Amino acid sequence: MILAIDTALDACAAAVLDTAQNKLIAQESQAMKRGHAEALMPLIARVMKESGVAFDTLDRIASTTGPGSFTGLRVGLSAARGIALAANKPVVGVTTLAAYAAPVVSESDEHPIISAVDARHDHVYLQVVSGSGAALVTPRVASIAEAIEAARFGAPHLVGNAAKLLADRWPAESPLIKVDPQAAPDIAWVAWLGAAVDPQVALARPLYLRAPDAKPPKEALPQAPQPA
Repeated sequence: MILAIDTALDACAAAVLDTAQNKLIAQESQAMKRGHAEALMPLIARVMKESGVAFDTLDRIASTTGPGSFTGLRVGLSAARGIALAANKPVVGVTTLAAYAAPVVSESDEHPIISAVDARHDHVYLQVVSGSGAALVTPRVASIAEAIEAARFGAPHLVGNAAKLLADRWPAESPLIKVDPQAAPDIAWVAWLGAAVDPQVALARPLYLRAPDAKPPKEALPQAPQPA
């Protein structure tokens, strides 16, 4: 029994997965760019009530770890850790890039899958896997030009909130199998990945692929006058 949480990108979502029944028994997702902190706990309360599952009967809590909004993903991870601590349950992390790729991998597609999240400034957060899920390019931040070099693996399936951004710049001579832009990964796949991963490896901590855009000034405070 898995409680899955996602606030890393432009959605606030939660779901309860019952692997014994092989289905989600409750879920809710709201599109939003801001306000995850205020929306998440009431949303989780509604999902848990709909599921009829008590927190102490959960087996695991899963949360997206990024890449994504620095603020948003920490909201989800903090909630997941708090619930896990209170219920004395393990908590695991699932990357947004893996969650984007998972439904395509589940179809046993023979083509490579490029998961891309907008990193702004003409860059994306990128991961490339084969149709079987084997890693071809590990998660990293890359320029659009560098991301397009993944065409060397063959005609890809593009997925993620930067899928269209890549598709618009994709070379005309290189084919694309499908472009699947999504503002956020499907919470169902966050749950299924959360059920499958090893808690010793899939840690619930933010995946930071680059430093925050906001940086303190080099001289935050004026120098104190020196005595003559």
